[in-house]
Amino acid sequence: MRRRSGTLVIIGGNEDKQGECKILREVIRLGGGTEARVLVITVATELPIEVGMDYVEVFKRLGARDVRTFDVSDRKSANRDSAVEMIREATCIFFTGGDQMRITKLLGGTRIDAVLHDALGGGTVLAGTSAGASMMSSTMIVDGEPQTNPRISVVQMAPGMEFLDGVVIDQHFAQRGRLGRLLSAVSQYPHHLGLGIDEDTAIVVEGQAFRVLGRGAVSVVDAGALTHSNLDRVRFDDALALCGVKLHILPEGYGFHLRTREPIVHWEQWQSNQGKELTE
Repeated sequence: MRRRSGTLVIIGGNEDKQGECKILREVIRLGGGTEARVLVITVATELPIEVGMDYVEVFKRLGARDVRTFDVSDRKSANRDSAVEMIREATCIFFTGGDQMRITKLLGGTRIDAVLHDALGGGTVLAGTSAGASMMSSTMIVDGEPQTNPRISVVQMAPGMEFLDGVVIDQHFAQRGRLGRLLSAVSQYPHHLGLGIDEDTAIVVEGQAFRVLGRGAVSVVDAGALTHSNLDRVRFDDALALCGVKLHILPEGYGFHLRTREPIVHWEQWQSNQGKELTE
């Protein structure tokens, strides 16, 4: 798992935009507070003007002075010098919800794709909600049946934007009953961790660990220690047998180490200890 210099804020969708706005407020804080230069990318949605202006209003209300929107309607637009410059100037880049396939189809392999990875490596905050969360991983869920038992047929996978290696992300997790489809995904990619993020909940990824923020929880599905499955002999729509899968449920205040695959029970204490080790 590669270490990134920048911070990822991956949101399970339907984040609070009216009240305390804890998650979006943290996005702004990480991006520089009142000095943050926020770029809202609306490529995932078919309503870029409406969705973009909603986030402009929220981010400005939370104290960011410089908030801009940017939409991409075709791949030619994603290779323009002006688009690349907008990415380079931002300290915080936010992907809205919509359709994650629109993001990968319009941005994948373009100059914007390359400069986004450069920006993250240079310390820029990269955030996304709903579809903007799913596309963060190298392999993403693009469709699937909710509220069902695990089967190969219930989930469709595709390459993501590769901002976070070694995971598969699902959003609106508890609210839409998506455990079955995440298990179906991880059973086919047992070397990946499955991250199911509830609505108004986020993970903040720094280095090789993340902390949980928001009112819901993050479900971590780890099939690395899988002892048995019938994946090699089931038909497309048969029920899957999965034995030895680990499941961690992590609310705010908890975290997870992506490399060691271990939950962090007391995040603040763990973070404090990490700081001490760096100074000793």
